[in-house]
Amino acid sequence: MEERRARQILSSSATIEVTFEGTKVWIDSLSEDGKTATVHLRGPGEERTQVAVSDLVETGE
Repeated sequence: MEERRARQILSSSATIEVTFEGTKVWIDSLSEDGKTATVHLRGPGEERTQVAVSDLVETGE
């Protein structure tokens, strides 16, 4: 995913499906340089992890 699209998704009020390594995630924030994102699994889990924005995939709108 490109940084610009990740920022659009982050600021959107719509639910946009994003995956990381095949697992659905929420984007919580982006780093200042836009190269990494903090994400957590969709669902009850609150464990957050940093991943490369380029590893995120938009799967639906």
